Amino acid sequence: MDTKAASPGAFARFDLNRVPSPCFVVDEAAVRRNLAVLQDVGTRGRARVLLALKAFSMWALAGVVGEYLDGACASGLWEARLAREYYRGELTTYSPAYKAEDLPELLRLSDTVIFNSPAQIARFAGLIAEARAAGEVFDVGLRVNPEHSEAEVAKYDPCQPLSRLGFPVSQLGAEHLDGVDGLHMHALCEQDFAPLARIWQSLEPRLTGLMGDLKWINLGGGHHITRADYPREDLIAFLRQISERHGVAVYLEPGEAIALNAGILVGEILDLFDNTGSVAVTDISATCHMPDVLEAPYRPAILNEAEAGVQVRLGGPSCLAGDIIGDYVFAAAPAPGTRIAFLDQAHYSMVKTNTFNGVPLPAIALWNSDTDALRLVREFDYTDFRDRLS
Repeated sequence: MDTKAASPGAFARFDLNRVPSPCFVVDEAAVRRNLAVLQDVGTRGRARVLLALKAFSMWALAGVVGEYLDGACASGLWEARLAREYYRGELTTYSPAYKAEDLPELLRLSDTVIFNSPAQIARFAGLIAEARAAGEVFDVGLRVNPEHSEAEVAKYDPCQPLSRLGFPVSQLGAEHLDGVDGLHMHALCEQDFAPLARIWQSLEPRLTGLMGDLKWINLGGGHHITRADYPREDLIAFLRQISERHGVAVYLEPGEAIALNAGILVGEILDLFDNTGSVAVTDISATCHMPDVLEAPYRPAILNEAEAGVQVRLGGPSCLAGDIIGDYVFAAAPAPGTRIAFLDQAHYSMVKTNTFNGVPLPAIALWNSDTDALRLVREFDYTDFRDRLS
């Protein structure tokens, strides 16, 4: 999988020594630019745009997000709590499955709760009725599987065979929509408008006769709307067309698009040696700090990679043999203490970090490339590692 990172932008002039290592550095100005693009798409497309917390949960910027977007979407109880504590606007929650003990609080916190199958809606009908009898007001949604694959990587494809994500549209009937206010779909991963248009072209005819009582359609996330080459005018026209043709509100749930090209992960070379080639150990771990590097897999772009020079394999400090970030070219062999930075790491990487092997979590810093103001938002210590264990 190829990284979609663009040029380093303002990070080309950021002094990597200004922050501890390792450290996620997020550019508030870049996030605002992305949010302004999404706000414009929502306004002109007559759609509601929600931040997908699963991709970018930096709640230090919750107030900024609230200036531009209509709310947030959560993937479970803890994200729903985070949304209600720090974010403004609507809250939509979707999970492939819910625990009965979590559902009453989720129904209280959320404006919309989306279920993965009609069977779950039927199973929890009593809890839904109890919540409404207690005065809670919320919509019920159903996620459908369009059964149309567009994702480049199979493990990131919600429409792969035997997918657990969404009710197959080929099985959907009017009886499954009793008490359902809207349909949700999500079938993209780092993609632009053309795959979305093809998915909808495949899905729309299969919904004929089923949308009369629906209030909304949620097109999910995976849209790289803020990428420079995204055909946003086509998307805007498409959103308005769905709304006008079917008389429904339309939702988008971008996550990655909010923080696209808005953050880096700063690290440091700890050691360099030869083993049939140059190998460097860094304080950044693919398995702990950038798990998508191994899961996709993909090679993250590095700041200021040389066109020619010494090729060095960069890997993390964990004991996992496969903790390999990738092979990179340096103008000269990097000495221990050399700072490095990987591009486009504000989304997903930050929310997926872990402490395998007791590897420390990266600090989090907020930088404003317009004013050069830098704020160290959070540093983690031994107690963060200790307290998640027993």
